[in-house]
Amino acid sequence: MSSNTPSNVGIRLSRTRACGLALAAAAAMFAPSAATAATASGTLSVSATVTSDCTVSTTAIAHGVFNSINGAVNNATGALSITCSNGAAWTATAGVGAGTGASYTTRKMMSGANLINYNLYTTSGYTTVWGDGVTGGSATITGTGTGSLQSVTIYSRIPAGQGAAVVGSYSDSVAVTITY
Repeated sequence: MSSNTPSNVGIRLSRTRACGLALAAAAAMFAPSAATAATASGTLSVSATVTSDCTVSTTAIAHGVFNSINGAVNNATGALSITCSNGAAWTATAGVGAGTGASYTTRKMMSGANLINYNLYTTSGYTTVWGDGVTGGSATITGTGTGSLQSVTIYSRIPAGQGAAVVGSYSDSVAVTITY
């Protein structure tokens, strides 16, 4: 009988199949089982709170030379630079200043004991005095933060008719408050 007889081929195939099955069984014994590969899941919470915050800086108002006897009004401007959190409502108020006898009706710049009158306004029409919004018919300046710098012009006027003003360099300091 030759070695290629169908019965020999069947025996070889059976042995090969048996060896393959034995190898597969051995591999399965050493492979991790599905029962040991478990998973668990959960949820991680993340939160934050954005609070209102504001900063303010000012650009000084410089009137320059004021000629007290020629009857001219002297106008000048300055600015507030306000940065508030996006969506934060803010209100800017101004004090009366440090000049002796100052009020929201008439602020006073000083040179030693000498005074000249001036005032601060919210608009270029010089009709609405900037103040606390309560006293002397003054008004506040309001806005809503954008998260970016907002610039607000402040208008200042030295009225004419101050011929008795003494020669000198005059100044004042006005407290600015941002409420948010």
